[in-house]
Amino acid sequence: MVKLIYCISKKPELSVEEFQRYWRETHAPIAGAIPGLRRYVQCHVVPELYARQAPPFDGAAELWFDDLDAMRAAMQTPETAAALEDEKNFIDHSRVASFVTIEKVVVE
Repeated sequence: MVKLIYCISKKPELSVEEFQRYWRETHAPIAGAIPGLRRYVQCHVVPELYARQAPPFDGAAELWFDDLDAMRAAMQTPETAAALEDEKNFIDHSRVASFVTIEKVVVE
């Protein structure tokens, strides 16, 4: 199993609540339709923490695939293209980071 971890930032004109709602309610079904996707997890920053200091990212998405070949194939699909197009509605692409991982469980 490999995971694409995608750290994202909201567009500046969106409130935290607007960003999180759009990501959860509008974008999730679009991204969840990507072929070969085994699991899709959204990690939202706890809203109360914004009062202390703006976080470096507003959240992270985990996209799980069977292997690198499955992930590469999924990235070439119309469903992924639709998800990337929708990102323009809520993500500030000047402030993102992503990496592909293999999970190593330390504490079960």
